[in-house]
Amino acid sequence: MTRLFPSPASPLELAVIIPVLNEADNLAPLIERIDAALDGIVWEALIVDDNSPDGTASLARLMARSDPRVRIVQRIGRRGLSSAVIEGMLASAAPVLAVIDGDLQHDETLLPKLYWAVAEQGNDLAVGTRYQEGGSTGDWDASRERMSRFATALSRRLLKAEMSDPMSGFFAVRRDVVEAAMPHLSSIGFKILMDLVASSPTRLKIAELPYTFRNRLHGTSKFDARVAQEFAILLLEKMFGRFLPVRFLMFAMVGSLGLVVHLAVLGGGIAATLPFQFAQSLAVAVAMTGNFFLNNSLTFRDMRLRGVSLWRGLASFYAVGLVGAIGNVGVGAVVYRLEGIWWLAGLAGVAVGVVWNYAASSVVTWRVKR
Repeated sequence: MTRLFPSPASPLELAVIIPVLNEADNLAPLIERIDAALDGIVWEALIVDDNSPDGTASLARLMARSDPRVRIVQRIGRRGLSSAVIEGMLASAAPVLAVIDGDLQHDETLLPKLYWAVAEQGNDLAVGTRYQEGGSTGDWDASRERMSRFATALSRRLLKAEMSDPMSGFFAVRRDVVEAAMPHLSSIGFKILMDLVASSPTRLKIAELPYTFRNRLHGTSKFDARVAQEFAILLLEKMFGRFLPVRFLMFAMVGSLGLVVHLAVLGGGIAATLPFQFAQSLAVAVAMTGNFFLNNSLTFRDMRLRGVSLWRGLASFYAVGLVGAIGNVGVGAVVYRLEGIWWLAGLAGVAVGVVWNYAASSVVTWRVKR
């Protein structure tokens, strides 16, 4: 039988997944260092770029034209390190998958050891750790060091395996381990390793190898309040996700804050001797507006509305909320007539309103992709 494609001299052994955002200055030096570190291993690099405005994707394409081991996955309209890593893994056929940041802060000379720990030593996963003897967080300031250790201690309570650095973003893993965990992955935020271990249906055999975290040479750090927020969301997902979607829980939490705002505005209006109908209408408008902007920033942060779409979304959120309020009152009235218990009727109405508002907002306002 005639072959359509030539058989490679050596089969692919390792894919290095590099999620990036605005790392144009670091990309070429990183690939050069990976090439030197992985001498003797057949590898490819999957650069997953979230449509960086600094031209990272264009640079990656130029590199790929001269080096077929370099590949680029450019994502439009999607953000997030975890989801980028997953897409990169799915785009490769390599039996072992490594993840390294694109900012040169991970020690690429550890890559061969991570690979061999998985490929030859029988481990499911090999992790570069900053918190074992021989490892270090480098020149981090005291506040970032404390935050990291607190998050590490918190996340270890949720895992099915003992790890000194579950917050690490530097590791290698067997493909079959990823495939087994894939249906349960949250794809939320920046901590794909913790998500992977927590989502595995079996207890993993893990090797940890120490390294020293480097200082960034070019660009700006992605560590900010959003990272902490997404870490908290991932924890919620792993604790409660099998009972209720975390997005729904966040929507309900924002609604609870909205209730407090509603009562505060209503009380203030009454105290200012405004007519009840006017004070109530003002409270509804303020609470719904606050709920919309909080949900846009938190609950639906991955599909955040901006510009003209923001104001269109606000109008649709008002419309959805009006229908929800009608359902709230209607169901509450029915339950009150049947049971005669005011607080039960109130809770029933609120429950229906929250479920409707979430479902309708997901379809009409933010158009959640399923």
